[in-house]
Amino acid sequence: MPNQFIKFTPILKEKIWGGEKLRQYLNKDSKAETLGESWEISDVEGDTSIVSNGNLKGKNLKDLIKSYKQDLVGAKVFAQFGEKFPLLIKFIDAKTPLSIQLHPNDILAKERHNSFGKTEMWYVMQADEQANLIVGFKKDSTKEEYLKHLQGKSLLDILNVDEVKKGDVYFIPTGRIHAIGAGVLLAEIQQTSDITYRIYDWDRQDKNGNYRELHTELALDAIDYKAIPNYKQSYAQELNTVSEIVSCPYFTTNMLPIQGKLKVNHSDKDSFVIYMCVSGEVEFESAVSKEKIKAGETLLVPAHFKEFTINSSLTSEVLEVYIR
Repeated sequence: MPNQFIKFTPILKEKIWGGEKLRQYLNKDSKAETLGESWEISDVEGDTSIVSNGNLKGKNLKDLIKSYKQDLVGAKVFAQFGEKFPLLIKFIDAKTPLSIQLHPNDILAKERHNSFGKTEMWYVMQADEQANLIVGFKKDSTKEEYLKHLQGKSLLDILNVDEVKKGDVYFIPTGRIHAIGAGVLLAEIQQTSDITYRIYDWDRQDKNGNYRELHTELALDAIDYKAIPNYKQSYAQELNTVSEIVSCPYFTTNMLPIQGKLKVNHSDKDSFVIYMCVSGEVEFESAVSKEKIKAGETLLVPAHFKEFTINSSLTSEVLEVYIR
């Protein structure tokens, strides 16, 4: 069984909308001027994470699941997903806005792309003044109204736009239109899928003068046209206490603000647990392993690790992610 806390080498992605914050704030090792994403844990085809620490260094995530099965991911998770790791964990920096987009549900994604759908959530780590996110409709819409505004380049008239700050959280189920606005640095937790329907890309061209592909027709029956009163998640923040932020069939994410030493017991879980450090620095220690992560780093705790301690001399914050 895997007797260590596991860190992976980030997979860094240049994007047309990326910037410098992943380097400046999160110390990602890249000279790219438009660094948009750091894939922390990935089992997306062609982008499989490789272990960067301990005795498992150099092995990839697929190797680990093949070797350790339920000891790594949990019996229920292994029964459901087999040798496919079910989550994709990222940090994202938007220097300019991302395209307005949405993701298909599991049924459509399987039928059209032989893929999982993509339910996701965002935790805002830093936001410039007046930075915003687009999430959902202002009020219930229809296919006809949506198309009229899409063709008239007035989509923002019917979409919900929220100004955001550090600590804001948004849940993005499949079908919900969304876009990260300029000046936002965030942590993203999602199903393992890279299927995106891009519906509007601000009429921008890449450095070769090309426009990115839009998916107008594919998106029409994938969009959820219903609105909800408030898209922002509310959650508690109590020092040294785990508070649930989001729970859905695909993942549960908790907030843990920590200072000092905390004993952790995961014997109620049949799942791996991921920790994303979103501020400060924390150290994990079990009977067989010890590992430190700081803001912008991620740790995978194998499912068979049930008891360990988390320690921080600063006031730090981690997101705790697992499958219920």
